[in-house]
Amino acid sequence: MRRADAPRAGWYPDPGHRTRLRWWDGEDWTDIRRAPPSDSELTTYEANHPMEVGQLTASGRQIVPSDALTRRDADQIIAEVRNVARAEIDRAADVFSMRATHAARSFQPLITEYTSKLLRWVKFAVAVAIVLLVGWFVFQVIFQASLFEWIGDRIDNITDNQGSAPATLGLLLRH
Repeated sequence: MRRADAPRAGWYPDPGHRTRLRWWDGEDWTDIRRAPPSDSELTTYEANHPMEVGQLTASGRQIVPSDALTRRDADQIIAEVRNVARAEIDRAADVFSMRATHAARSFQPLITEYTSKLLRWVKFAVAVAIVLLVGWFVFQVIFQASLFEWIGDRIDNITDNQGSAPATLGLLLRH
């Protein structure tokens, strides 16, 4: 409900305590409470305010003295106020949710404030050194195994060629 549609300031049944009246200032409930008017107070009020209860304003709203509300009018006003309060609670909950989400996303753990940049760089350097060392060992094992196999193959080829060379020469010389 818009503020222009809110009930005008006056005494209305207290939403929290039905046997009392509470002052509505046109925008929100105040802390001012009182007992409902007695019959003599109502009679005095009606005598001093000869306004007709059914009179309409230019906007088409009915003029009703705040002390002379019917039960149906009071229930309607209370329902409107409750709707406004619920809408305001929903809006506040949405704002709170957005702020909580923003705060959670921008949260930086406290541990980052207590560790120095030098310590973080040292940890990073150690991690890189470990990765490089492991890579070097793996490369050495694979490379050395391949190198030794290649050298072994060359030695086998040399010894095989030397052992068969005299036999081949002998065959050639005999013919």
